[in-house]
Amino acid sequence: MATSANRLIRIFDTTLRDGEQAPGCSMNPQEKLEVARRLEKLGVDIMEAGFPASSPGDLESVKNIAGIIKNCSVAGLCRSLEKDIDAAREALKKAAQPRIHIFLATSPIHMEYKLKMTAKEVLEQAAASVRYAKKFCSDIEFSAEDASRSDPDFLCQVFGEVIAAGAVTVNMPDTVGYAVPDEFGALVRYVKEHTPGAEKAVFSVHAHNDLGLAVANSLAAVAAGADQIECTVNGIGERAGNASLEEIVMALRVRRDILKADTRIDAAQLYGASRLVSQVTGVRVQPNKAIEGDNAFAHEAGIHQHGVLANRATYEIMTPESVGISKNLMVLGKHSGRHAFEDRLKELGFTVDSQTLETLFAQFKDLADKKKTVSDRDIEALVMDAAGQAPETWHLDHWAVNTGSALGASGTIRLHHKNGEIKKEVSMGDGPIDSIFKAINQIIGKEPELDLYEIGAITGGSSSQGETMVKISHNGRRWNGRGVSTDVIESSIKAYLSAINAMEWELGGGASK
Repeated sequence: MATSANRLIRIFDTTLRDGEQAPGCSMNPQEKLEVARRLEKLGVDIMEAGFPASSPGDLESVKNIAGIIKNCSVAGLCRSLEKDIDAAREALKKAAQPRIHIFLATSPIHMEYKLKMTAKEVLEQAAASVRYAKKFCSDIEFSAEDASRSDPDFLCQVFGEVIAAGAVTVNMPDTVGYAVPDEFGALVRYVKEHTPGAEKAVFSVHAHNDLGLAVANSLAAVAAGADQIECTVNGIGERAGNASLEEIVMALRVRRDILKADTRIDAAQLYGASRLVSQVTGVRVQPNKAIEGDNAFAHEAGIHQHGVLANRATYEIMTPESVGISKNLMVLGKHSGRHAFEDRLKELGFTVDSQTLETLFAQFKDLADKKKTVSDRDIEALVMDAAGQAPETWHLDHWAVNTGSALGASGTIRLHHKNGEIKKEVSMGDGPIDSIFKAINQIIGKEPELDLYEIGAITGGSSSQGETMVKISHNGRRWNGRGVSTDVIESSIKAYLSAINAMEWELGGGASK
């Protein structure tokens, strides 16, 4: 937490909006709500829940989140159009702390080729949209899209007009990740010093990572006087991604001596948030990722190991525990009771209802019988396997495979439909997974493309649970699925069925209800 000697930087998290726009990172409504709850627990100041005007489903998702989240602002993104603002107004009407976030491009290239508007028209539309939104909401943010390639004096003019119209936050996005730190810091400093009415507004930045400089540019902006940073968990987002929330938080915390700033983020929740976002999006965190990667606190070189054993500070500028990485691998066993299991769920940041708790505890007991040790990662996997899943159209009843080097493979699958019908199919394939997936396709009467198939061990050892992630597409739309089991074929089947159920639910209209 920030001390009195440090400026408090607001964290505006856009994982649910900009992060979800990244290819393959879409989330269903239950998953978005689970991430929103974790962001609230993490302590973000503002979460951007979506783009309400983009689709009826997104409007409903933002509305659902806005009605539940109480301890931080919930924002909806809008173009500078009245119909977009109306959609955001509808989505945020139950929010405890609503924010309408309006954007309009200000760079010459965007104004000429995308907007086909003059600078004067952009100036007028920006102010008019803020005045319109201010009728419904006191907390208005205005973003000058492609600010880093905009004329600085024009930015000052636009910001002066929108502040006069009622904007309380003005944002400078490096939309295409073009800026370098010294340049971006200088832009922030200049605009803040030369914008009429600047003292009435919070100055924000939103950096993209096309040149790998999103975090560096954000920190340069803080040093230059920015009050808010827009970022995402794990840095997910359009193209190369956004500034990484966890890297920004820990850079500010570790280097308070230089940056003289901090956030109100509970850093002990960072690892849990990272894991959750990775699991619901199906996008794994790279091993060498700062703060949250598997190798972030690993030491193999002998000289490093010797130093760490003597004093961890020789090679670690922060502790694993400070970001929520527990060194306790064996947390529970088959003799553990329900209360101990529930307490561990809470320590890991999960809150579940009584019915889900009973289901998870039964699955935990079953897993504990199969494994000698049950780790935090195993428990996380059980929770994520149960949470965020679309309602089951198809439920796995039985499977079997027959395979060999000279025989090919055959797969048998029996599924229960939600209407009570039971269907069974047998199919040949290039391997056991291929044969089972083909049999499932025969049952559902569709042949989605398998765009991604990844399988890995959740922990070490031959008894580890396998965690499978798949992405499927059908008629131009994509769905994610994940499954866990001590049997890799079963985890693959669960993952594929998870994606199939998400597809069936959405195509059947469930996602918009």
